[in-house]
Amino acid sequence: MSQKSEHLQQINEIKSIMERSSRFISLSGLSGVFAGLFALGGAAAFYIYINQQIAYGYSELALRFPIDMDMNFFTFCFIDAAVTLGLALSFGIFFTTRKAKADGQKIWDRTVLRFLINLFIPLATGGIFCLILLFHFGWFGILPPCTLIFYGLALLNASKYTLDEVRWLGISEIILGLIGCLYIGYGVTLWAIGFGVLHIIYGLIMYIRYEAVAKEKKYW
Repeated sequence: MSQKSEHLQQINEIKSIMERSSRFISLSGLSGVFAGLFALGGAAAFYIYINQQIAYGYSELALRFPIDMDMNFFTFCFIDAAVTLGLALSFGIFFTTRKAKADGQKIWDRTVLRFLINLFIPLATGGIFCLILLFHFGWFGILPPCTLIFYGLALLNASKYTLDEVRWLGISEIILGLIGCLYIGYGVTLWAIGFGVLHIIYGLIMYIRYEAVAKEKKYW
């Protein structure tokens, strides 16, 4: 019995080593939670701006084709998006680095590089595509669902190098984006759900499953 237990332990250790060498498992669930909170804050700031500066509200704005907004509107959107993304990335790097150090893992290796490449190629493609749509057609309302779709594709593409929950988050984002394409007037609401609520939910799941449980085992 003891030999069997030792063999099982060795197999589990080998499996763990292989997983660590091929997947970026130091991704912190807390980074997702904070990214979701910042996304909700960014969406709320956008809604407040729309209600104060535009009389007819977002639903009508989204359906206008082409959009007839001045530079103040686009400047606000750029600043809002930049601040939201900057905060999300900063906290994501902080929590992921902290988790990697706690797990004794490297924060930068070939696996992380492959993860980032597979993540950012669809993201960059989606960002350029959205700018082209806005430049040529001036249809602002299609941008939020398009960003959800390309973000979901990016997560799906990079999920093979990290935790399984990222794959399901990507699928959820794609579904929300497709729904947003059907209901353009609800694009920002669905964007807030996708980048905000879903990030918080999946972040909490990842934190409880991979971090809180590990801390509890270590404590005992």
